[in-house]
Amino acid sequence: MAPVTVADRDVLPDSVKPINYDISIFDIELGGAFSYQGTVSILSKITTPTREIVLNSHQLKIHSAEVSLEHTKTQQVFKSTGTSYDVQSQRATLSFPDELPVSEKALLVIKFQGTINNDMAGFYRSRYTPAVTPAPSVPKDGDDHVMFSTQFESCDARRTFPCFDEPNLKATFDFEIELPEDQVALSNMPENGVRKSKDGFKVVSFERTPIMSTYLLAWAMGDFEYIEDFTKRKYNGKNIPVRVYTTRGLKHQAEYALQHAPQTIDYFSEIFDIDYPLPKADLLAVHEFSHGAMENWGLVTYRTTAVLFDEKTSEARFKNRVAYVVAHELAHQWFGNLVTMDWWSELWLNEGFATWVGWLAIDHIHPDWNVWPQFVAEGMQTAFTLDSLRSSHPIEVPVRDGLEVDQIFDAISYQKGSAVIRMLAAHLGRETFLKGVSNYLKSHAYGNATTNDLWSALSEASGQDVNGLIDNWIRKVGFPVVTVAEEPGQISLKQSRYLSTGDVKPEEDTTTWWVPLGLEGKAGAQGVTSIGLTDKETVIRDIDDSFYKINKDNAGFYRTNYPPARLAKLGTQIDRLSTADKIGVIGDAGALAFSGQATTAGLLAFVEGLQSESNYLVWSQVLSSLGTVKSVFAENEEISEGLKKFALTLITPAVEKIGWEPSPNEDYLTGQLRTLLILTAGLNGHEGITSEAQRRFELYMNGNDKTAIPSNLRSAIFGISMRHGDKSEYQALKKEWQTTTSIDGKEISLRAMGRLRNLELLPDYLDFIFTTVATQDKHTGAMALAANSETRDPLWKYIQENFDTIYASLSKNMVVLDRFLKVSLQKFNGKEVEQEISIFFEPKDNRGYDRTLNVIRDTILSRAAYKERDGKLILEWLKTHGYA
Repeated sequence: MAPVTVADRDVLPDSVKPINYDISIFDIELGGAFSYQGTVSILSKITTPTREIVLNSHQLKIHSAEVSLEHTKTQQVFKSTGTSYDVQSQRATLSFPDELPVSEKALLVIKFQGTINNDMAGFYRSRYTPAVTPAPSVPKDGDDHVMFSTQFESCDARRTFPCFDEPNLKATFDFEIELPEDQVALSNMPENGVRKSKDGFKVVSFERTPIMSTYLLAWAMGDFEYIEDFTKRKYNGKNIPVRVYTTRGLKHQAEYALQHAPQTIDYFSEIFDIDYPLPKADLLAVHEFSHGAMENWGLVTYRTTAVLFDEKTSEARFKNRVAYVVAHELAHQWFGNLVTMDWWSELWLNEGFATWVGWLAIDHIHPDWNVWPQFVAEGMQTAFTLDSLRSSHPIEVPVRDGLEVDQIFDAISYQKGSAVIRMLAAHLGRETFLKGVSNYLKSHAYGNATTNDLWSALSEASGQDVNGLIDNWIRKVGFPVVTVAEEPGQISLKQSRYLSTGDVKPEEDTTTWWVPLGLEGKAGAQGVTSIGLTDKETVIRDIDDSFYKINKDNAGFYRTNYPPARLAKLGTQIDRLSTADKIGVIGDAGALAFSGQATTAGLLAFVEGLQSESNYLVWSQVLSSLGTVKSVFAENEEISEGLKKFALTLITPAVEKIGWEPSPNEDYLTGQLRTLLILTAGLNGHEGITSEAQRRFELYMNGNDKTAIPSNLRSAIFGISMRHGDKSEYQALKKEWQTTTSIDGKEISLRAMGRLRNLELLPDYLDFIFTTVATQDKHTGAMALAANSETRDPLWKYIQENFDTIYASLSKNMVVLDRFLKVSLQKFNGKEVEQEISIFFEPKDNRGYDRTLNVIRDTILSRAAYKERDGKLILEWLKTHGYA
């Protein structure tokens, strides 16, 4: 029976629909091949007579299959006569000698065998070094102990049990697993019962789940412990238990996440006007994880650095990460789990909304963190960068099947999607927007929905044509730049597509977006005037020539290109700009210089006036935009030295004012600012900062004075010491990586080691990455080497010479290989190396990372064009202003 192709989807035949899965996992081999046996009984509806059942199966061995039909007096049983596999499409076809009749309730029972892999996909094992003596039964993989967990999104449930693995083929799930008596089992729902099995083993069963997609099913087993709290709100008369599970010895590091999870659940229940749907909420720290976290319903799994935090040893910036990722995944319990996108092309419905509402929750819990400017500085700028390439794609992009999903699982679906939602919410008003969202969730609860379903609910709540406003933002590629021209008392505006190469062709500029202008400075008007730009060009009169600002607080997802004189004037009116406004102006100035629609001189002149700035988020954007310029021109020694001098002149007053020691009751953002300024000053050669960092490093590493480096300054001091150090610093950081007990310590040490300047150390570092560092973190080392102008070329040479080995190691989970190649290769600045990369990959089978190769190509060509175009102008500005 052939698969069905509907509207460019390659889907399973529709002759069989699942109703309930009853899954049993047993006879797990704790070591060696890590195999297991399984039985899945799928209560199904047969809609058309058929002799075949096609379902998803990948890397499984099916032993037997049979279908039984219950009648009033008799039971018909149809035994499968064989199974054929389509490896490429990850499907298995069960053949039957007789035709299976139409039936409302047919029970398909499949016995199968699988493997608990080490690929971070499906049912897999994670290696770790126990913090305390583990339970006796915990198995080892080499020198490490292991825990077991699942990762099924987008389509890896089929790696674990035969199933109908598509998001709109929802069903309920019963699950049980056999495991050693001294270990803990978890799943989406609470325990239903425990019974004794063979000697030393037990079988744990779990309550039936609500109707949901296969990719949200989850389970785990290991030497776990937990800490617990409860929601303040009552749900069906009870406070819901919320637990954070870790491997034994780490539960104290879960306290920070546990402070956030219950109040986040209560907050979402309130703003969505829908109670959290399950009787419990578990969060699990997983030692090896390909992504940041996964929103499995009732059992959310996390990379350790995204859920664990130690007040004594963790760097403070990880607080932000933990709080946000916890909120993001809990948002999915409604937006994604309760209501699921109909098909993978609408994945942005899950991710864009969870990203926006995750920040909304953090703003509610931590109003002092000023998170919306952070969103502008981080999320929006990331989306702008990726969406400014020719290889970008619409937020909603067609995909034939779930195997293609990982390559569109990027900043477009997450960050651009959330920026568009934020823009729409600002236009409609948050209360109206959330009312529409609540109606959408209630209308489609426990089912699937489309983008148009969300627009309809929002239109009904607001009385506006939301589809007309926002559809081009979702279904068209790219975003606009609004170019401003001035005449006395008025401005003319023109929108056109922005590309980082600055060479937009007429056929690439056919979209007219709805652009909310958010104009501040209309004569006679107080505050912000809401104007929607719905044409390519328009004129706005009655403008206050002394001050005006477009896109107040950067609520809109677009760049603004002011005339050079206006940008310079805004640089003298900093006190009239909000934090988000400053970040937006800096980001726009840098991007428009990059594309050639403005000059780098304009950016440098604007930020030169920010020496007295005290806000971490503004400084972060300033140094990010300067960092791009420095990176592109790193090979030009004269420009590079001039930019270093400029950066030092810019930040020296701020870094000397903030000092090394925190003041009593210092706020979170001030601590972040100290870290950023000290690191930047040291990397750019500030003598006082560098010598103090080296002194503290020496005491910490060789004097065993662990108080010499506060946890919040580890990344700064480690990075500075390695940049100005050599073999002894490298070896000290390597030892720190090996011995640290801090959850974030390995990541910080690995990044710092990548700042090496002595290329004799590079072979050891590369060998270390590929033989010792966990697969989930290999890209961290590659990212550090790619950002380092000394090691970028040798890294590329290493990849070429060892590509077959790298591919074999990382391609078992294509997300890992894709990410590794992207961070390794996108920092080059020359057309020659882009051609070299293209030639190298041209004869290879690039499925799984072909889209990323296009991103790499476009990024390098954009950087190369910028370098060729602006080098002389930058050097001239630096000389004129005494920096070169």
